[in-house]
Amino acid sequence: MPFRTRFRRDRGRWLRRVLVACLTSLAVVCGAVVVAYHLTEIPEPHPETVVQSTVFVDAGGAYLGRRGPVDRQEVPLSEVPRHVQDAVIAAENRSFRTDTGVSPRAVARAAWATVSGGAPQGGSTITQQYVKNALLSPERSLSRKAREALIAVKLDRTRAKDEILEGYLNTVYFGRGAAGVQAAARNYFDVTPGKLTVSQGAALAAIVNIPSYYEKAGSDPGVTARLRHRWEWVLDAMEAGGSISPAQRAAARFPAFRFYPPGGTEGQRQYLIDVAAQEAADRLGITQDQLARGGYTVHTTFDLALQDATAESVKARAGGAEGAEGRAGKGVRVHTAVVGIEPGDGAVRVLYGGADYARQPFNDAVSGSVEAGSVLDPFDGVRLGGPLRALHGSTAPTPLRLAAAYAAVAADGVYAAPRTVTRITREGRTVHTARPETRRVLEEKGALAVSARTRSGPDGRGVPSVPAADRAGADEGPGALLTAGAGGGIARRTVWTVGYDSRLTLAVALFADRPGAKKGTTVPARLPDDPSPTAYAEELTGTIWDLAGDT
Repeated sequence: MPFRTRFRRDRGRWLRRVLVACLTSLAVVCGAVVVAYHLTEIPEPHPETVVQSTVFVDAGGAYLGRRGPVDRQEVPLSEVPRHVQDAVIAAENRSFRTDTGVSPRAVARAAWATVSGGAPQGGSTITQQYVKNALLSPERSLSRKAREALIAVKLDRTRAKDEILEGYLNTVYFGRGAAGVQAAARNYFDVTPGKLTVSQGAALAAIVNIPSYYEKAGSDPGVTARLRHRWEWVLDAMEAGGSISPAQRAAARFPAFRFYPPGGTEGQRQYLIDVAAQEAADRLGITQDQLARGGYTVHTTFDLALQDATAESVKARAGGAEGAEGRAGKGVRVHTAVVGIEPGDGAVRVLYGGADYARQPFNDAVSGSVEAGSVLDPFDGVRLGGPLRALHGSTAPTPLRLAAAYAAVAADGVYAAPRTVTRITREGRTVHTARPETRRVLEEKGALAVSARTRSGPDGRGVPSVPAADRAGADEGPGALLTAGAGGGIARRTVWTVGYDSRLTLAVALFADRPGAKKGTTVPARLPDDPSPTAYAEELTGTIWDLAGDT
């Protein structure tokens, strides 16, 4: 029988067989998917994606710096404005609120790219991106992509959309070292997520696409122009989806970015962070490593504006005493330390411990033992209690300790332990609130006696005021001002200037050292005569005092 005749006769049977085979295969595949789905468990996030940094802010909430391996802090979705959420959805996954957690087209495209060796493909849903970034390894394989899709579907069926979006916003990388929206808002715009405008939120959403490239926005014209184009695209999508009104779209202006890479202020601020981190860890009863990885916000007592102004004043006055090293002799280093304390409270407002943390991590203001000389003479014969009891026998107090002692005099004999932390929070909740630790250490008569001696000077001859030329138009200055030190004439080794009233106690120490006989040691050295160390210390004190009145 001819083949054509046989084929026509058996065609129906062959079609039935092919159909049965296809249906059987489909059933097997579907069954395998169902079994795989039920066997698939949603893994815990990778340790590195849940690690958070601890952020330090000044008394007014201004950002000081952070500690921790990753620049990330979790923030509840309720603290992220709806327009920021909608911007990210418009940029990354417009069907997020209604999809099943996967995009079949994106899965197929990524699978083909993996098989063919092509470039990695994007287009994954927000849920898939969260699974890929936070729950799975970054390997590229068909099995990992399939597992990603299964977990995404299961996550979508078992978790609320808001919970998934919160996890995504807290882990997605935005460039500039920022993992999560909290760090991104700070690093790009110096605000918290809750204060992001529509324009800023759209910019962050646009950055997620290529964060390592767009992080230079604001400093690289080409990058900025390209990001602006994508920013416009995000806003158009938000308007089309009803997230913003036509009026809001028309009013949107491309935002200004913080300069990147950042400037050199970290070197100064690390002195503050060192001290505050130690105190915060002690108050919480944890190690500094646990603090750094714990996602805390440490609210400090520091006045960042005054701190930065103090650093600039030290650098600028008379070329900076620390710039006089060449005139002081070979190997001699000149140091300036400044401490400002609030009497009766103990809050440390200013803490200048050195010119550059990278060159000198040792904090002169907190740990530097500076020759006292005659600066302690006003306390002679006065009965001291508590932490000041050992002051009579001290020959080299730290600037912090000396400032605290004179702060007790300014507070009529009430000593307040120096503190740099006011409050510690975590995920919006306060976990520790600091209170002033005070006690009386001087009788009122004793405080008055020390104050009277301070005003007349340790030798009874009085202390010259800050030159009128430098005080023109300034505040009246501290109620009491003392300049004293160790050594005299060409042997001058230390100069102290202490000023105080009921509002602030300010101690400025100027001293020099040189390498000692043994490696790694130093010994006191003579201060240079040019500029005059006494005039420099007094002028610096007056300048900082005026700055404190302005901040």
